[in-house]
Amino acid sequence: MRTEDHPAPASQAAAGDLAARFTGALAARDASGLLALFGSEVDFRALTPGRVWEASTPAVIVHDVILGAWFEPADVIERVESAETVPVASRTRLSYRLRVTNPGGSYTVEQQAYLQLTGGRITWLRLVCSGFIPTGNT
Repeated sequence: MRTEDHPAPASQAAAGDLAARFTGALAARDASGLLALFGSEVDFRALTPGRVWEASTPAVIVHDVILGAWFEPADVIERVESAETVPVASRTRLSYRLRVTNPGGSYTVEQQAYLQLTGGRITWLRLVCSGFIPTGNT
Protein backbone atom coordinates (compact mmCIF):
# COMPACT_ATOMS: atom_id res chain seq x y z
CA MET A 1 0.00 0.00 0.00
CA ARG A 2 1.31 3.46 -0.84
CA THR A 3 1.25 6.39 1.50
CA GLU A 4 1.94 10.08 1.12
CA ASP A 5 5.36 9.39 2.68
CA HIS A 6 6.18 6.90 -0.10
CA PRO A 7 4.71 8.24 -3.34
CA ALA A 8 4.90 6.20 -6.53
CA PRO A 9 7.70 7.08 -8.94
CA ALA A 10 6.63 9.60 -11.59
CA SER A 11 6.66 6.89 -14.26
CA GLN A 12 4.22 4.80 -12.20
CA ALA A 13 1.86 7.72 -11.76
CA ALA A 14 1.83 8.16 -15.53
CA ALA A 15 1.12 4.43 -15.91
CA GLY A 16 -2.06 4.68 -13.83
CA ASP A 17 -4.54 4.40 -16.69
CA LEU A 18 -2.17 2.81 -19.20
CA ALA A 19 -3.95 -0.56 -19.11
CA ALA A 20 -7.30 0.98 -20.06
CA ARG A 21 -5.78 3.22 -22.74
CA PHE A 22 -3.68 0.45 -24.28
CA THR A 23 -6.36 -2.26 -24.28
CA GLY A 24 -9.07 0.19 -25.36
CA ALA A 25 -7.03 1.28 -28.37
CA LEU A 26 -6.10 -2.32 -29.14
CA ALA A 27 -9.69 -3.59 -28.95
CA ALA A 28 -10.86 -0.73 -31.18
CA ARG A 29 -7.92 -1.27 -33.57
CA ASP A 30 -7.17 2.39 -33.03
CA ALA A 31 -3.70 2.77 -34.55
CA SER A 32 -3.52 6.46 -33.64
CA GLY A 33 -4.42 5.70 -30.04
CA LEU A 34 -1.74 3.01 -29.82
CA LEU A 35 0.88 5.21 -31.51
CA ALA A 36 0.20 7.98 -28.98
CA LEU A 37 1.30 5.66 -26.15
CA PHE A 38 4.85 5.28 -27.50
CA GLY A 39 7.87 7.55 -27.50
CA SER A 40 9.48 8.39 -30.84
CA GLU A 41 11.99 5.56 -30.36
CA VAL A 42 11.21 2.29 -28.59
CA ASP A 43 13.34 -0.66 -27.58
CA PHE A 44 10.77 -3.41 -28.31
CA ARG A 45 11.11 -7.17 -28.06
CA ALA A 46 8.33 -9.70 -27.87
CA LEU A 47 7.84 -13.43 -27.85
CA THR A 48 4.77 -15.08 -29.35
CA PRO A 49 4.31 -18.85 -29.71
CA GLY A 50 5.75 -18.84 -33.23
CA ARG A 51 8.20 -15.97 -33.39
CA VAL A 52 10.51 -13.48 -31.71
CA TRP A 53 9.79 -9.84 -32.62
CA GLU A 54 12.00 -6.77 -32.49
CA ALA A 55 11.33 -3.18 -33.50
CA SER A 56 12.52 0.33 -32.71
CA THR A 57 9.75 2.63 -33.97
CA PRO A 58 6.13 2.99 -32.91
CA ALA A 59 4.95 2.70 -36.53
CA VAL A 60 6.54 -0.73 -36.97
CA ILE A 61 5.28 -1.91 -33.57
CA VAL A 62 1.70 -0.79 -34.19
CA HIS A 63 1.21 -1.21 -37.94
CA ASP A 64 3.47 -4.15 -38.74
CA VAL A 65 3.44 -6.15 -35.52
CA ILE A 66 0.37 -5.57 -33.33
CA LEU A 67 -2.25 -4.68 -35.93
CA GLY A 68 -0.42 -6.13 -38.92
CA ALA A 69 0.53 -9.60 -37.69
CA TRP A 70 -0.70 -10.41 -34.20
CA PHE A 71 -4.32 -9.45 -34.83
CA GLU A 72 -5.36 -10.05 -38.42
CA PRO A 73 -8.35 -8.35 -40.10
CA ALA A 74 -10.62 -11.35 -39.40
CA ASP A 75 -9.80 -11.29 -35.67
CA VAL A 76 -12.48 -9.50 -33.67
CA ILE A 77 -11.50 -8.46 -30.16
CA GLU A 78 -14.90 -8.92 -28.52
CA ARG A 79 -13.90 -7.77 -25.08
CA VAL A 80 -11.11 -7.06 -22.67
CA GLU A 81 -11.53 -9.64 -19.93
CA SER A 82 -8.92 -8.13 -17.63
CA ALA A 83 -6.29 -5.41 -17.68
CA GLU A 84 -4.00 -4.02 -15.01
CA THR A 85 -0.71 -2.30 -14.39
CA VAL A 86 1.54 -3.04 -11.45
CA PRO A 87 4.75 -1.24 -10.50
CA VAL A 88 7.95 -3.27 -10.70
CA ALA A 89 10.61 -0.95 -9.31
CA SER A 90 11.17 1.68 -12.02
CA ARG A 91 9.20 -0.31 -14.61
CA THR A 92 5.57 -1.26 -15.00
CA ARG A 93 3.98 -4.62 -15.66
CA LEU A 94 1.03 -4.40 -18.03
CA SER A 95 -1.12 -7.51 -18.08
CA TYR A 96 -4.24 -8.06 -20.13
CA ARG A 97 -6.52 -10.84 -21.36
CA LEU A 98 -8.69 -10.57 -24.46
CA ARG A 99 -11.58 -12.58 -25.90
CA VAL A 100 -11.03 -12.85 -29.64
CA THR A 101 -13.19 -14.48 -32.31
CA ASN A 102 -12.49 -15.22 -35.94
CA PRO A 103 -13.79 -17.72 -38.51
CA GLY A 104 -11.86 -20.46 -36.66
CA GLY A 105 -13.67 -19.96 -33.35
CA SER A 106 -13.40 -18.17 -30.03
CA TYR A 107 -10.09 -17.66 -28.25
CA THR A 108 -8.48 -16.24 -25.14
CA VAL A 109 -5.29 -14.23 -25.71
CA GLU A 110 -3.23 -13.07 -22.77
CA GLN A 111 -0.18 -10.86 -22.89
CA GLN A 112 2.25 -9.87 -20.14
CA ALA A 113 4.42 -6.84 -20.78
CA TYR A 114 7.12 -5.00 -18.86
CA LEU A 115 7.67 -1.43 -19.90
CA GLN A 116 9.57 1.73 -19.12
CA LEU A 117 7.96 5.12 -19.49
CA THR A 118 9.86 8.25 -20.42
CA GLY A 119 7.88 11.48 -20.38
CA GLY A 120 4.70 9.43 -19.94
CA ARG A 121 5.33 7.37 -23.11
CA ILE A 122 6.52 3.80 -23.60
CA THR A 123 10.20 3.76 -24.61
CA TRP A 124 11.17 0.21 -23.56
CA LEU A 125 8.87 -2.81 -23.87
CA ARG A 126 9.27 -6.57 -23.38
CA LEU A 127 6.20 -8.71 -24.00
CA VAL A 128 5.24 -12.38 -24.00
CA CYS A 129 2.01 -13.70 -25.51
CA SER A 130 0.03 -16.84 -24.70
CA GLY A 131 -1.09 -17.20 -28.29
CA PHE A 132 -4.68 -17.86 -29.33
CA ILE A 133 -6.04 -20.45 -26.86
CA PRO A 134 -9.38 -22.00 -27.98
CA THR A 135 -12.19 -21.40 -25.50
CA GLY A 136 -14.35 -24.25 -26.75
CA ASN A 137 -17.14 -21.79 -27.68
CA THR A 138 -17.73 -21.23 -31.38
